[in-house]
Amino acid sequence: MLSRVLRDRSCAQARLKHSALALAVSTALFGAGAHAQGNAEQVRELEARIAKLEQQLQQVTTLAVQAKTTANAASTTAEQANATASQVSASALTSAKKEVVETANSFEFHGYARSGTSSNGDMKTVEGVGPYITPAGSLGGPVGRLGLETDTYVEAQLAKNFTSDNGSWARYNIMIADGVNSNNDWTGGDNGINVRQAYAEMGNLPSFKGSAFQDATIWAGKRFDKKNFDIHFYDSDIVFLSGTGAGFYDAQVTPDWKTSFSVYGRDFLDSNDEEGNDIKSYIATSNNFIGNWQVMLNAMRAKHNDDGDNGRATSGYHGLLAYHAPSFYGLSDGFAKTGVLYGHGLGAEVKRLGAVDTLQHDAEAVRVFTYGTTDINDNWKIAPALLAETSKNRVNEGDSYKWASLNLRLTDALSENFEMQYEGTYQYMNLDSTFAKAKGDFYKLTVAPTFKLDTQAGFFARPEIRLFGTYLGWDKDLNGFTYDGSSSTDFGDTGFTGSSKWLVGAQMEAWF
Repeated sequence: MLSRVLRDRSCAQARLKHSALALAVSTALFGAGAHAQGNAEQVRELEARIAKLEQQLQQVTTLAVQAKTTANAASTTAEQANATASQVSASALTSAKKEVVETANSFEFHGYARSGTSSNGDMKTVEGVGPYITPAGSLGGPVGRLGLETDTYVEAQLAKNFTSDNGSWARYNIMIADGVNSNNDWTGGDNGINVRQAYAEMGNLPSFKGSAFQDATIWAGKRFDKKNFDIHFYDSDIVFLSGTGAGFYDAQVTPDWKTSFSVYGRDFLDSNDEEGNDIKSYIATSNNFIGNWQVMLNAMRAKHNDDGDNGRATSGYHGLLAYHAPSFYGLSDGFAKTGVLYGHGLGAEVKRLGAVDTLQHDAEAVRVFTYGTTDINDNWKIAPALLAETSKNRVNEGDSYKWASLNLRLTDALSENFEMQYEGTYQYMNLDSTFAKAKGDFYKLTVAPTFKLDTQAGFFARPEIRLFGTYLGWDKDLNGFTYDGSSSTDFGDTGFTGSSKWLVGAQMEAWF
């Protein structure tokens, strides 16, 4: 349309120029007789024609302007349509990406793994070593783990998070674990693959708003207690509470006091009643944090544990008092934890609550602990740890056990990715099972060249790849000690005889 209007405009302009030229010629030819009547009429006709042509030209010009305006408006509309389409497309893509990211972020994967190999001077596979290598290990008396672990142990934990528009959230957790002492690549017949945890928890529930449970978490299923903590250098929990049950965590009683309460049920290992049924023990636990102090109280009940043995405990109680210091014993930056545990009856197994069925009804145990870490300077780090326990009437009526373990780990960062680790352990044992007595000392020294991603990241930065050499020494009087009267000449469960042993090997450790 625009091209046609412009063509009409050009024709009109040409006609106007032609008429004006004709008028000029006529005026020149007949100028002398301009007053003649014929010429006057011709002039008027020409003027009328010119006026009409000018009117037509004006109309054409107006049409051309309108056409141009319409074309510009159409172009603008097209650009706006393209921009809108691009915005819609970008918005849809952004929304899709956000949904994908939110879905991915709702899943978590955590894990722990260690795997190593060790040989003694005979170049044979070493079995029975680890943090619980000594006769006191059966009582929960560990020594330093560095350079002693030869097993492969793996944990894989998956979690799915859910959120609601009202702000509440839920979380499903599952942990798969496997442990094996074989050095082979295929251990399908040897391993103990297991679902160690499977539970769900919820929090920030609007129904609890304004109450002490406003920031609390409720849970049910099979799990480790959330408040467990351990001495890593011994591979020993302070309290290991696990099983299947339900409870809540972190109800805010006062601004400085949070409390948790749970009930767990679990079966004793290899313990049946007269009808062959597994004997179940129940643990009710109240865990309280008041400032830096922790007060944990536990009650245990296993109704049928004395079936066939009237001396065994069917109930018990247990307590923990601990102080979580925000510094290294007030001397430097770092942390330190110190506490005492007491247990009676079923509670005399002060670490693995509700797991041991052989405890006597009047069994008693007291355990103390302290450990911490700090930096000596830019390169050196130190981590001391102490565990000690005295117990009686534990396995047999009249038995008595005393042990104490002191461990010290040092690291020296020689470069960004390489450090030397040193660990020394001393353990004292005075054991009387009524079947046998043993009194003596155990020593361990490990040197471990270690590679890691950043040696300045601290004791607990992983993964690590280590080589190690370990020297073990002990008093000969500890060989052959037995809790049940069986005959043995070995040191602990190792098969070692004599009074010393060298171990060499390699290990990796990782967690995230």
